Amino acid sequence: MNRTLKSIITITAFGAAALGLSAQPAPKVLTVDMGKLFQGYYRADEEMAKLKATEQKDEEDVQRMLKEGNQMAEKYKETVEQAKNTMLTPEARSKAEADAGKMMEDLQKRQNEINAARSNAQRVLSQQWNNIRSVLVEEIVKKVNGVAKDKGATLVMDRANLVFADPGYDITDECMVLINKDRPTPAAAATPAPATPASTTTAPDAPRVSVPGLQK
Repeated sequence: MNRTLKSIITITAFGAAALGLSAQPAPKVLTVDMGKLFQGYYRADEEMAKLKATEQKDEEDVQRMLKEGNQMAEKYKETVEQAKNTMLTPEARSKAEADAGKMMEDLQKRQNEINAARSNAQRVLSQQWNNIRSVLVEEIVKKVNGVAKDKGATLVMDRANLVFADPGYDITDECMVLINKDRPTPAAAATPAPATPASTTTAPDAPRVSVPGLQK
């Protein structure tokens, strides 16, 4: 094969490759604000309202335990005073001292129960929210994918990860309308709580039984 023929074949192959590359459609990139969609999704508000109701019930249970603990603490204080009362017989004072020691053990046990109840409630709520959030995000992503396909997009990027994006390529508002298409009417829906993940809220300090000398 002479050099001229080789050159013709090389040029032809290069031209065919270039033609194939030019035939590829240009990528179409769209953007969406996933955080905004999640915050604006009515289902997120509904689920958070349910978790808030559960959280309130858990806190009521803790407060009930705390009230019982404080009642125990009052009896403990009275018993301690009896043990110090010089008007009582040595036997009565000794018995009161022994009773106070037993009460202190019960109070420490109750405090541990209160702490465990608060910790367990927070852990369960966090797990529930993480599971719910995963489901909701999946629902939103399906709607975003549908809009992207209708528009012939080849890639959709979250605006949270971009330094700059032309608003003309953003589909957030369109997706927002779509994910809330089945929102219940205001008359049928209760006022929802803001969709704040339970896992990100700061748990209050654990309540404590007010007893002098009780281990912190």
